[in-house]
Amino acid sequence: MVGQRLEIRQGQGLVITPQLQQAIKLLQLSNQELEAFVEAEMERNPLLQRDEPTPDVSESGDGVASEPASVEAGELSFSDQAAAERGQAVDAREDDLYGDAAPGERTSDRMADEAQPGLSDWTSAGKGGGGLIDGDSERPDHREPTLWEHLQAQASSAGFSPGDHAIALTLIDMTDEGGYLRGELAEVADRLGCDLDKIEAVLAVCHGFEPTGIMARSVPECLRLQLVERNRFDPAMAALIDNLDLLARRDLPGLRQACGVDAEDLGEMIAELKALTPRPGAGFGGEPAQTVIPDVHVRADPAGGWKVELNADTLPRLLVDKRYHATVAAGARSETEKAYVADIAAQANWLVKSLDQRAKTILKVASEIVRQQDAFLAFGVEFLRPLNLKTVADAIGMHESTVSRVTSNKYVSTPRGVFELKFFFTAAIQSMDGSASHSAEAVRHRIKTLIDDEGRDGDVLSDDRIVEILNEAGIDIARRTVAKYREALRIPSSVQRRRMLKAS
Repeated sequence: MVGQRLEIRQGQGLVITPQLQQAIKLLQLSNQELEAFVEAEMERNPLLQRDEPTPDVSESGDGVASEPASVEAGELSFSDQAAAERGQAVDAREDDLYGDAAPGERTSDRMADEAQPGLSDWTSAGKGGGGLIDGDSERPDHREPTLWEHLQAQASSAGFSPGDHAIALTLIDMTDEGGYLRGELAEVADRLGCDLDKIEAVLAVCHGFEPTGIMARSVPECLRLQLVERNRFDPAMAALIDNLDLLARRDLPGLRQACGVDAEDLGEMIAELKALTPRPGAGFGGEPAQTVIPDVHVRADPAGGWKVELNADTLPRLLVDKRYHATVAAGARSETEKAYVADIAAQANWLVKSLDQRAKTILKVASEIVRQQDAFLAFGVEFLRPLNLKTVADAIGMHESTVSRVTSNKYVSTPRGVFELKFFFTAAIQSMDGSASHSAEAVRHRIKTLIDDEGRDGDVLSDDRIVEILNEAGIDIARRTVAKYREALRIPSSVQRRRMLKAS
């Protein structure tokens, strides 16, 4: 029977509000991207200001709408006094910005329950934002010229006509960071409306620019230009350059036959070739390299375990200026002005809260990763455990997507070096007896160690032999997996390594 009726149903759902979208966006930003985002928000929102450290912070609460996150006794939480000053109730929904906490459960309470003594020693979440070393902002720019600037300067003094100079600049723009010309000359001629011979003539002049070999279209051409400049480009060397594939395979008999020289002459020719530069543009600066600044520090605890601390220099410290907010709110007359003041105040408060929650979430995820991979920190990469997002997410009561965002573009400084958080997530390889599995990264390291040690006794290990050695060690691995890991490590095959060993 078809009819109409009214029903009332009760259910739970997560609505992706603009504030929640902002919190999720902040979570996956790197520290450099976060700093740029905060600077833009401060320019847009007049109520936001930096939390500059003062000798007595406790007496300067009038102009503060939000206290920075504090960490005491292993718990990172908002202070009750700060919550009262904001006039906001810190309930379960507000404290869990990413929707991971169960109803009625506060994230800070869960963090306190799951904190393990001796593992995490959480310190104050930052004492100043910016991430710049003192004086960096006033340091003059003394950077070296880029490759393109260097080539453009030579083109300007090469005596080109205006038309040829425009062609040269076009070719320079097509040169990559390694110094190679990428693109077809015919397309350039068609685009600029000139003859191909004219393009090739201008390119021939550009081939005389420094460094030698610049703007070549292939590795053989780059090496040929350098040999011509050294007056060493003879027929035997030309044959050697034409057979670089034989050189890569260490096929010395084939090279001797192709070049028509004996073993001694071939050795000298190969030595000359090794002295050349296959990437002439690599010596020039491009865009400034971004220094990796760790978001988390891990240090050994003298009492045992590891201390996990946030890097205070990477955490922007923002406050809401209550005095200015009160002044602006009192001066608002129309409903539009009042609505604007209320809107920017809500946005400022939410941003401060989102930054605090982001810091706590990063610290929580990093602490669990350290707990899972403590053997790696203590003994090395061979003890890296298999780990996935679900394991960490289940342990800390968060969703896998949240853990994935936290580990993107985040770095941790450990006694063994600086690693991206995603480094600690590796696939599992089963053991022969079905017991504890092995980390794929640890197995790759073991394969590399076996190959590095093979030259000492003159024996070269084949992939099949490596499989046998790993199986004897209790690692169940297939030959194709060994070959895949070896290629990922850029290690030649056993045949190529045997030729290299004989050549050396």
